[in-house]
Amino acid sequence: MSTALAPARTGSDERLTGFAGEPLDQRRYRRMRFIRRFEETLLQLFEEGALNGTTHACIGQEADAVAVIEHLAEGDHIFSNHRCHGHYLAHSGDALGLLAEIMGKEAGVCRGMGGSQHICAPGFKSNGVQGGIVPNAAGIALANQLSGNDAVSVVFIGDGTLGEGVVYETLNMAALWKLPLLVVCEDNRWAQSTPIAANLAGDMAARFAAFGVPVREVDSTDVEELSAIAGEEVGLVRAGAGPRVLLIHTYRLCHHSKSDDERPEREIADRWLVEPLLVHGQRLDEADRRRIDDEVETALGEVVATARALP
Repeated sequence: MSTALAPARTGSDERLTGFAGEPLDQRRYRRMRFIRRFEETLLQLFEEGALNGTTHACIGQEADAVAVIEHLAEGDHIFSNHRCHGHYLAHSGDALGLLAEIMGKEAGVCRGMGGSQHICAPGFKSNGVQGGIVPNAAGIALANQLSGNDAVSVVFIGDGTLGEGVVYETLNMAALWKLPLLVVCEDNRWAQSTPIAANLAGDMAARFAAFGVPVREVDSTDVEELSAIAGEEVGLVRAGAGPRVLLIHTYRLCHHSKSDDERPEREIADRWLVEPLLVHGQRLDEADRRRIDDEVETALGEVVATARALP
């Protein structure tokens, strides 16, 4: 497990990604708060009609992104899906580039042409085609292997993606070739508005194990617990152990997209009691937590104002 997060990337705002020397527990909270407020802000902007197209938020899953990505290094690569904002922000801290992209602005990460789901940036890709992102990530892993470096390719999928046949074709090849690939499966327990009991036969972990791919399974929203496990898994892949799977049983607190939600209200309410910011925020002094909340709010307000004014 790392003892310090990687420094903020060039162009990112320290109020969002963390200050040099900031205690690790505060920086983790700051990054999760950053992702949470970015997503909540996006949903508000959608209601205003300020976005270019649709958007899918990751509210409730912030700890997954922060815990995994803090263990990645220069040269590693992330491939994400339609719910990619938290992964991208944990990787880059580029709130303005992402917001401008989703608003269809020229200054966006992809000049406003990729929108919410399709990001192409250094060390990061995302695509809304579920399942299809897995062979892409495996291809990056193969390129790294052939280059002789120790870079890791990480792909984030959801439980719904396990219904795609190309996932299993790729697992077969990745296992045979011992590719440096880490699959992070975020089990939302619901695929869009369908519970896993209605669309997933058998055991999730067993699907990966059938190819001889080791699975680390965890049911947690605690960023510290997730980080400890993620650090071990990334380290094993980097050391040449071949592909591995980190199966995180998590929960999406918001709707699938914006209004498509048929989950029981009581179920969602219970999950808010163990959401990542609440779990980790209890480790901070109230004064520190409030200060971080205020700093994030101020910085994001500036990002939104700047994005609105962009051509």
